[in-house]
Amino acid sequence: MSTNTPKPDYRHAFWLCAALLAACTSTPPQPNWQLSASGSSERFVAAYLEGNQRVEAAEFARLQRELSATGKVELLARAELLRCATRIASLVLEPCAGFERLRQDAPVPERAYADYLAGRLQPQDAALLPAQQRAAASGNADAASLKTLADPLSQLVAAGVLLQNGRASPAVVALAVDTASGQGWRRPLLAWLGVQAALAEKAGDTQGAAQIKRRMDLTALPAPTASPATPAKP
Repeated sequence: MSTNTPKPDYRHAFWLCAALLAACTSTPPQPNWQLSASGSSERFVAAYLEGNQRVEAAEFARLQRELSATGKVELLARAELLRCATRIASLVLEPCAGFERLRQDAPVPERAYADYLAGRLQPQDAALLPAQQRAAASGNADAASLKTLADPLSQLVAAGVLLQNGRASPAVVALAVDTASGQGWRRPLLAWLGVQAALAEKAGDTQGAAQIKRRMDLTALPAPTASPATPAKP
């Protein structure tokens, strides 16, 4: 049996991360803030999805400092939206307070994306979303349409929005579980397994629900720590 572990995918292919650092495409050497912001954006997303909130908070604070130095509200707004997207992916369904403080000065596409995350996107604003998110935002979104999203985080965000709107089928929940599991993202995996367990209980499948809860217990186990080395005898 192969012992190779799939490498987690942190590409965040939807527009938030790419647009966040759009200025980085210039030919001259990148300013330090761009390099630092790029690393912090990736690290805070990874830390949150893996369940390390301390690192996530520190990296996001660093990202905010770098972006605020530019005075560009659109960059700060996109960072807040990316952070809120990780919450939706993990079924933390709460207002995107950081973005709302910037909403009045944020560009229209960012406002539309915030409405999408909140589950209140107007149909006429769907065209403002990234192309790969438009299908997920439609009234016909299902597990099949979510599978067309190449980026794992985009899949989980779309599934979270569907759940928020009461439109997540068992197939969507199963897809979210598989996606989070495949990436090794502990936080969203636990959240989606909880939904899956609740669905099993509602359907009267007590054995299935118990099995899912055992899997949750395994997922929630802290990473083992190395035993202290035994000192050598003189």
